[in-house]
Amino acid sequence: MSFFGKNIKKIRSIKGLSQQAFAELFELKRGTLGAYEEGRSEPKIETLIKIANYFSIAIDDLLTNELTVNQLLKFKGDLTTYAENVKREQFALIPCITESTSNDYALLYNQESFIKELPTMQLPVNLTKDFRGYTVSNLEMSSHDKGFYPKDIVVGEKVPSTVMKKLNNGTLVFVVVDGKLIFRRLYITKDKVVLRADHKNIEDASYPLSDLKEMWRVRYVFCRRIPEFGDDVEDKLFLIEQQLQKMKERLG
Repeated sequence: MSFFGKNIKKIRSIKGLSQQAFAELFELKRGTLGAYEEGRSEPKIETLIKIANYFSIAIDDLLTNELTVNQLLKFKGDLTTYAENVKREQFALIPCITESTSNDYALLYNQESFIKELPTMQLPVNLTKDFRGYTVSNLEMSSHDKGFYPKDIVVGEKVPSTVMKKLNNGTLVFVVVDGKLIFRRLYITKDKVVLRADHKNIEDASYPLSDLKEMWRVRYVFCRRIPEFGDDVEDKLFLIEQQLQKMKERLG
């Protein structure tokens, strides 16, 4: 008695394949596969070899033994996951400050128990560095339909206090200062910090450098919309092209 039918049915079950999907793998009709599984028909030698090779199962085992699930999972090739041998990539688990936790964060930023309660995001970033996510909640960093909008997320790398003065002017940061969490561009003159918004109606915020409790330099940005990739030069060229076209129309 051949165990072929029972074995391929068990293989289908482990792989999550329907009869139709399994049949198509080996150029069979669904009815033919059903006949194999029900023991009403035996496969041609060519079909047997294809299935045995595909799943790296010995033909003798496929025909003469009722294979167990454990046995099938130990076979090499497409059938097994070999999970114990797979080196899985580690993603960094990054706490994320949301609109509802922003005020609390400004007060409890240095309390580990509070940080652990924040929602998290996972990203393939350097595991040896400290990152923090921040959800934008206003239009302070927007200008002329560009920039950051509510629900956009920025991810910052922690800046040690000894390095803060070395950052380039205009660097995007979010900082804890004066009991607030502020997302702006950083400008430093001597021991004074100016936090400047991109929106023209928002005044600069100025603080002594020593007042900054935490600083995160923005490294990654996730927008809820497709961003504009054109630069100012491209925009100006487009406007010039439009003006030239209008002049041609008038002269024509």
